[in-house]
Amino acid sequence: MSKIEKFEDLIVWQNAVNLSTKIYSTLNNCKDFSFRDQICRASVSVPSNIAEGFERQYNKEFIQFLFIAKGSAGEIRTQILIGKNLGYISEDNYELLHQEILKISSQLYKLIKIRKNNF
Repeated sequence: MSKIEKFEDLIVWQNAVNLSTKIYSTLNNCKDFSFRDQICRASVSVPSNIAEGFERQYNKEFIQFLFIAKGSAGEIRTQILIGKNLGYISEDNYELLHQEILKISSQLYKLIKIRKNNF
């Protein structure tokens, strides 16, 4: 395992950026601007909060921002289901996005545990 020197080294941050990009692409032609704006903002919030927390001086602050990112991940899980139910997101895209956000949520949980126990 390589040393984490910057937030870009975190796999969870990389995965969150990739997911946000996929969500933007998936909803690029969605005419429900309010829905699209809400889910896109939530998807940007995950990697942004990871990055902001990493750049803070204290571990406690980093953990707080990881919890905020995890909360946004829950928001995305809800919104992609609503998007599927409304026909904005296909069943296949829903399954892909759902698996990715579950993985990110799990990675955030594990990172929070590590930061709480080891730092």
